[in-house]
Amino acid sequence: MTSFAKRLGISRRTMLRGVLAGGTVAIGLPALDLFLNESGTAYAGGMGFPTRFGIFFFGNGVIPRLWNPALGESVGTDTYRWEATGLLEPLAEVKSHCTVVSGTKVLTTNTNPHGSGPAGLFAGADLVDGTFVGPSVDQRVADEIGATRFRSLQVGVQPSDFCHSMTGPAMVNPPVTNPFTLYERIFGEGFRLPGEMGMVDPRIGLRRSVLDAVSEQTQRLRSRVGAADRARLDQHFEGIRELEGQLARLEEDPPMLDACGRPETVPEMDYPDLDGRPQLELKNRVICDLLVMALACDQTRVFYDAFSQPVNNMLFLDLATGHHQLTHDEPDPQPLHERVVRFSIAQFAYLVSRMAAVPEGDGSLLDHSAVLCTTDCSFGRTHAIDDYPMVIAGGASGALRQDIHYRSPSNENASKVMLTLMRAVGARAAEYGFGEAHTMDGLGAIET
Repeated sequence: MTSFAKRLGISRRTMLRGVLAGGTVAIGLPALDLFLNESGTAYAGGMGFPTRFGIFFFGNGVIPRLWNPALGESVGTDTYRWEATGLLEPLAEVKSHCTVVSGTKVLTTNTNPHGSGPAGLFAGADLVDGTFVGPSVDQRVADEIGATRFRSLQVGVQPSDFCHSMTGPAMVNPPVTNPFTLYERIFGEGFRLPGEMGMVDPRIGLRRSVLDAVSEQTQRLRSRVGAADRARLDQHFEGIRELEGQLARLEEDPPMLDACGRPETVPEMDYPDLDGRPQLELKNRVICDLLVMALACDQTRVFYDAFSQPVNNMLFLDLATGHHQLTHDEPDPQPLHERVVRFSIAQFAYLVSRMAAVPEGDGSLLDHSAVLCTTDCSFGRTHAIDDYPMVIAGGASGALRQDIHYRSPSNENASKVMLTLMRAVGARAAEYGFGEAHTMDGLGAIET
């Protein structure tokens, strides 16, 4: 609180109270300037706006010759200005918020056509028995910054239970792909606006004590079973701990973030296919809008957005052939595959634009975020994992440079990018990856 606010005797938790129709009412205050520091970038007293981390994923790779921008004016070692051309043209309106990273390589064994790249990038290791060897990068970040109502959120547009967000081997966090379900989960029971007087369910304390008893039993059972069952119990126990945290946070006051509000409209119950084609753009916009408001209300600080899955063969746009089939069967120069990738990047651009439109202090939600856009391989036809496609949006609260193109001249380890992102959003990480993919160094060229 600033000294002026102290003299006025008000704080961010001050409620304006009165009587209406015989009942007491209370109205919370918005994020007034007098609660901010002199530069307007953070709350006085050291409480800054939270930093968020996200991944936007689309399947089936790209066309590298149309992905990488031409090298513009040099602005540092192997770092250049860039123009939004080719497959990245849909980013033109949000280009100033984005950094392109090209020329890096996922240094794991490329044995699974659409799985080795994500395993190497998101977990820093080869696939083992078809799964990650440990938690994915978003879950490692959530361990550090995920002390919110939802430790992390997984969403998607293409209906699927598969997701690269994993708490451990074979422990997939399935995405919510129905917009109405996502709305109910975030803004239904348990959600409160800043300053809103919530009624705490008296059953919460009982439910938490029951969960405590279950966790004790789980621990005893864990000592009596084999390794595979212990892993399953650990996943179950982790879910219980997360639920306990959610119950506890229902009793806390919500953060006083000025951009937080319930969505004005409730999504449709369903978005059925039209003429055999999913309503991808409409669903993406609704899901992105809900996700952005969840971030703005500090319901979560970590997300994985699976726009489309690896090996998906959906019918995009007005095309008569499925996407995965196009990546392999369409003759060069693959104009139809190009249309699908450009369409996918346009969906990422929408997410970026919505995050940039949410004000926070003298910046935006996007300024306090780092969002990685990537796919499962570089050239879709060959499943290559060198020159790996990556675009990063947001400044991570000043930790990342924006509006540059870093072009690695030497097939650098892509794990460097992941380590930089983890550190940028506040995760304490000394290293990333295993074996050939291991690194203790980030990618300094994209750091401030």
